[in-house]
Amino acid sequence: MPTAFEQAVYDFLLTIPKGKVATYAQIAKALGNSNLCRAVGNALHKNPEPDKYPCYKVVNSKGQLAKNFALGIDEQKRWLEKDGIAVVDWKVDLRDYGI
Repeated sequence: MPTAFEQAVYDFLLTIPKGKVATYAQIAKALGNSNLCRAVGNALHKNPEPDKYPCYKVVNSKGQLAKNFALGIDEQKRWLEKDGIAVVDWKVDLRDYGI
């Protein structure tokens, strides 16, 4: 059972439009505390329903894919590309694909 914070992170994931990504910092800020980037990452790592809550849409502040993505970085890349997001050298251009 997710904590209230974890559920808030998962709910935020549902607001990210198709073809867009968010950063850990954007999610933390949207949830009221920009210092909780690591907590956002921890919540994503525990995502109980990756098919429902698209944690693959979260990248770091440089647009880099998550090396510790629960399903693996190759899978994150595959899902992003399936959404129409270009991934070059394991990185997404936030100017084009950021929310």
